[in-house]
Amino acid sequence: RLLYYDSVRINLGLFQHDVNVLWDLAVHDLAIMDFALGQEPVAVSATGIAHLAGQHEDVAFLTCFFESNLIAHFHLNWLSPLKVRRTIIGSEKLKIYDRGASVNEQSLESMRRTLIDYRMGDMWAPHLGQGEALRAESTHFIECITQKKTPITDGQAGLRVVRILEAANESLKLRGAPVDIKT
Repeated sequence: RLLYYDSVRINLGLFQHDVNVLWDLAVHDLAIMDFALGQEPVAVSATGIAHLAGQHEDVAFLTCFFESNLIAHFHLNWLSPLKVRRTIIGSEKLKIYDRGASVNEQSLESMRRTLIDYRMGDMWAPHLGQGEALRAESTHFIECITQKKTPITDGQAGLRVVRILEAANESLKLRGAPVDIKT
């Protein structure tokens, strides 16, 4: 069960003249969120500010709300002297339960009466290995080209991210008022 998604993407970046910090930086983390969570937010709230007169927002905070009790938060900043890329997905630990019911038929007579055995085994949390994200992405990209596969992050994934960003822009104009995501 997922509890929260928390993302920080900050650095002293290049100020963009055509988009704000949400469209420049959040797009990456929203794509990761879209893939990792497997569910779409229903509303967003975004706040931000432009520190240079006449420019787009250079610092922003975006919160995504889901139908479940899940919340996602993004901290985006072009002004930070430090470069930070951090994503934390909070969840309950992965647990595997060796529990269930098995139907046993032992003889012709038992065919008339079925015995049920219950397993009440232990719970264990397996170690999950880590890999290099860019390598996995590159390998998948090459497989899609050579084997004519549909990418995991296809045009529909891009559309979901754009819808979130459009709602976030609207929320920015409303000084953080929540905005429903249009589907």
